[in-house]
Amino acid sequence: MQSFRTEIENPLVERDIIELAQKIEQFNNKNIDEEKFRSLRLARGVYGQRQEGVQMIRIKLPYGKVKSHQLRRIADVSDEYSRGRLHITTRQDIQIHYVDLNRTPELWAELERDQVTLREACGNTVRNVTASETAGIDVNEPFDVSPYAEAVFKFFLRHPICQEMGRKFKVSFSSSDEDTGLSYMHDLGFIAKIQNGVRGFKVMIGGGLGSQPRHADVFYEFLESDKIIPVMEGVLRIFDRYGERKSRAKARMKFLLKDIGLDALKELIAEEQKAIENNSVPIDADAYEASQPKSVEVPEVEIADKKAFELWKSNNLVPQKQEGYVAIGIKVLLGDFYTDKARLLADLVEEYAAGEIRLTLRQNILIPFVKEDLIPFFYTELKKLGFAEPGYNKAVDITACPGTDTCNLGIASSTGIADELERVIKAEYPQYLNNDDVVIKISGCMNACGQHNMAHIGFQGMSVRTPDKLVAPALQVLLGGGNKGNGQGVFADKVVKVPSKRGPEALRRILNDYEANAEGKSFEAYYTITGERYFYDLLNDLQDVSNLTQDDFIDWGTNEEYVKEIGIGECAGVVVDLVATLFLESEEKIESAEEAFENKVYSHAIYHAYTSMVNSAKALLIAENKKTNSQANIIKQFDELFVESGELSLGQTFSDIIYQINKFQPSEEFATQYIENAKKFLNQVRAFRESSVGALK
Repeated sequence: MQSFRTEIENPLVERDIIELAQKIEQFNNKNIDEEKFRSLRLARGVYGQRQEGVQMIRIKLPYGKVKSHQLRRIADVSDEYSRGRLHITTRQDIQIHYVDLNRTPELWAELERDQVTLREACGNTVRNVTASETAGIDVNEPFDVSPYAEAVFKFFLRHPICQEMGRKFKVSFSSSDEDTGLSYMHDLGFIAKIQNGVRGFKVMIGGGLGSQPRHADVFYEFLESDKIIPVMEGVLRIFDRYGERKSRAKARMKFLLKDIGLDALKELIAEEQKAIENNSVPIDADAYEASQPKSVEVPEVEIADKKAFELWKSNNLVPQKQEGYVAIGIKVLLGDFYTDKARLLADLVEEYAAGEIRLTLRQNILIPFVKEDLIPFFYTELKKLGFAEPGYNKAVDITACPGTDTCNLGIASSTGIADELERVIKAEYPQYLNNDDVVIKISGCMNACGQHNMAHIGFQGMSVRTPDKLVAPALQVLLGGGNKGNGQGVFADKVVKVPSKRGPEALRRILNDYEANAEGKSFEAYYTITGERYFYDLLNDLQDVSNLTQDDFIDWGTNEEYVKEIGIGECAGVVVDLVATLFLESEEKIESAEEAFENKVYSHAIYHAYTSMVNSAKALLIAENKKTNSQANIIKQFDELFVESGELSLGQTFSDIIYQINKFQPSEEFATQYIENAKKFLNQVRAFRESSVGALK
């Protein structure tokens, strides 16, 4: 592990990687609690797989931007530590699978040579900040949102307020009112606006998918760009304090907002403003280093199949606001591609475009800054790589999560059925190669990583039980979702549940009906008119499980009989409820507070001290078998159980001590006092615990 010290210049990164290596060693030696270790590795992008003994590594790529040298580095790492396959996610990350846990620090160190991180790619953190893949080239954008997405990513990476939240927190940026960043389904969504010549954003809050989709509320119709970071910090502070922590199913921001309401949330955020160090954080968009296109001579090429070339051009070219350039969309089947092609693609865009690609929310690749004269050349080169298939962002371009291939939570295959549905569309509905009106998405479980419940046609992996109590893989069919733009969207209705092998027939019936009766209407408009009941009647007979054949018990993409296996989900870390561990964590938080204080980052020092006091209080409540479902509830219960009862004397209430955090500015003087309060409180509760245990002996 010493080699990390000489190879990594950034001391924060070096410390992260060395800490991960040390924790892995402690875990292997059984010197660290398993759940505590899980929480730590998740926040470092190391995620358990369905297959025992190996890990999935999620590589965090803000707003999907990948430079050529970074793509080569990712390819090298995948070859060395994984199996040479790269998977693009619906959050513009790249995942690699089958990685040995003990090699993850070494893997991370290799990635950091090209400024690629794993930090906070998973776990109860601010996840990858996503954005419209056309940011910077969008013909309709008022300005490029890339610098703002980059600034948010950098500001909150390693920030103490969002390291151990109740659940993950997702943020998106949309280039224009088309809202291709899908703000309405995010915890915070930003849509670019200009008002009176000032750059800013429409802000959406509290959206989400999963088993209970919730449409985001309008938080601000217009918020100046220098306010987005302070506002987000306020939201995260409140989410960290009041968000649910015991029931994972209710721990997202959308549930907190539903419980307390938007007005109450705004009041809590307003009360928090004193604790926020800077109420204005200007973002210097001009300082952002945008990739620049190369000036090259146009190689001569001969197009053999001109019809195929014209079809590809009509499907896969994206207009660009810069005159003389276009972007090229690469349709990546299920988001999977391989390292040999990744390297060749990196070389191609470095030499003939702007040296970068953008990963898309639909698991594809976009190449910006291709000179119009180079379109034939790019077509021939991409065709050699198998990257010239038509249908980018069209109906045939189906989104799917990994499902039962690698995910612990997968119930039924999503990639297998996606393959088959794409085959059906190509063979039987070739007109949908040009159709961008129908969006099809598939998830292997209710968590909606494939975003099935915001699609026009969605499928969710499930299981069905026959009258003989046999279990077969199934798909819930959802219809009518869609993005209406400017922060407005519709979530799909759950219509029927059919055995998985009947999924293609369900799609045929839906498309046949649409073709026959829509009379030129969009699918979304047609569904609005016809409604859920109409399609329920159309598909209802497919739900009958009394007549299943042997083939119905074998899921798509496998030859083995279906067995429903659901592991432990790792979409968020599990809170550790061990008293001794909590005291140890309190000590570590005080150490972090003192380090931040020495670096004169007083707001961070204060928040570490705050977290230390919450952990200390929680330790005593856990010892008394009390539920601790939120930080605010921990503070309230501690006063009721220990202070108001007279069992523990603090000289004032615990609430009075800890809530000083939002009563004073984060100054050196207050930070000094607050850290001392945290130390004193830890000593008091630890002594109380020791005396209580001693009295029982």
